[in-house]
Amino acid sequence: QVQLVESGGGLVQAGGSLRLSCAVSGRTFSSNVMAWFRQAPGKERRFVTAIKWNGGSTLYEDSVKGRFTISRDSAKNTVYLQMNSLKPDDTGVYYCAAGSLWTQDLRPTLFRSWGQGTQVTVSS
Repeated sequence: QVQLVESGGGLVQAGGSLRLSCAVSGRTFSSNVMAWFRQAPGKERRFVTAIKWNGGSTLYEDSVKGRFTISRDSAKNTVYLQMNSLKPDDTGVYYCAAGSLWTQDLRPTLFRSWGQGTQVTVSS
């Protein structure tokens, strides 16, 4: 069973930056894909970005390309999300997720393990 714990959320002004962390424990080879999703109030949980532990391939949702960067530190079993040039539309609860299938359409249903989420609020 994979356990995920997010941290690093907070309140930031538009144009600012935040770095989220996802500490991973109990990881197995079946959890090769790590992703970040976000959920705004009253909306569905949506894909933001993903990375493979092995090889480091990445995938980004169009609205965050060039602003967000996902990375992983295998020695620390931690995945990071560096968010720059934040916009009010980036506001939401950010969830870390672990799964095994890598596709160009990474939906929440493909991920078995989830963190508790961390709130990100971007003020205008």
